[in-house]
Amino acid sequence: MMRVKLLLSICILVLLSTDIYAQRRGKNEDTEEVYKSFTSFGLTTNTNSGILGGAVFRKSNAIPGKLFGKNQYRYLAVELVNVRHPKELAQSFNTGARFVYGKQNYLFVLRPEYGREITLFNRHEDEGIAISAIVAAGPSLGFEKPYMIQRQVAGGQVVTTPLRVDPNSTQDPYEGFVGVGSFFSGFGQSKVVPGLHLKTALSFELSAFRENVTGVEIGFLAEGFTRKIDIMAYAQNKSFYTSGFITLYFGSKK
Repeated sequence: MMRVKLLLSICILVLLSTDIYAQRRGKNEDTEEVYKSFTSFGLTTNTNSGILGGAVFRKSNAIPGKLFGKNQYRYLAVELVNVRHPKELAQSFNTGARFVYGKQNYLFVLRPEYGREITLFNRHEDEGIAISAIVAAGPSLGFEKPYMIQRQVAGGQVVTTPLRVDPNSTQDPYEGFVGVGSFFSGFGQSKVVPGLHLKTALSFELSAFRENVTGVEIGFLAEGFTRKIDIMAYAQNKSFYTSGFITLYFGSKK
């Protein structure tokens, strides 16, 4: 909830700054910057992730002609993000190990994207900011990776196994629990769940030099999968997700 309020507050401030910037734009359009391509890499966070939600590679190429009198670009991007369940809460076991009670799987999503980026306001030489609107969509490849735990079995041996909760069994799923497995363990047992996503965003280029790109992308994303993603055992899982996101990106333009 706090992350949602933060995103809304940032969006309001951005809209206000956009309005102020629009009112103060120079009248000489000949000094506006026009580039053929933008290439950048960014780090992102969203309302369904932790502080660091994932990484993004994005590239925009100019398209001949204008849309509603504005420069337009072909927008291509690839995102890799971690999606968390809102009921996830890290706690300590009696052994002192930190774990998320009831978590059965991680969800990592690879999102190739294709869309359009429309320049709303251009920079004038090295002054001001450039503001663009983005609409993009594409497939979503969800990787449902098991949440691995370490348990002690007969003979004192410690084994690493996926946490599996059977609602029809009276056996404690944490029997013999001594800790959480390595983050990299269990990738070979991941299941792929396909889906689709759609995002809309505003991009604010804040760079101080003409050939460098530094900016922020703020927007909202809707995503649906072909089945419910089994993240938590003792909570309702779902197949459709919505989120607000912020991406800080760096790159170059030419």
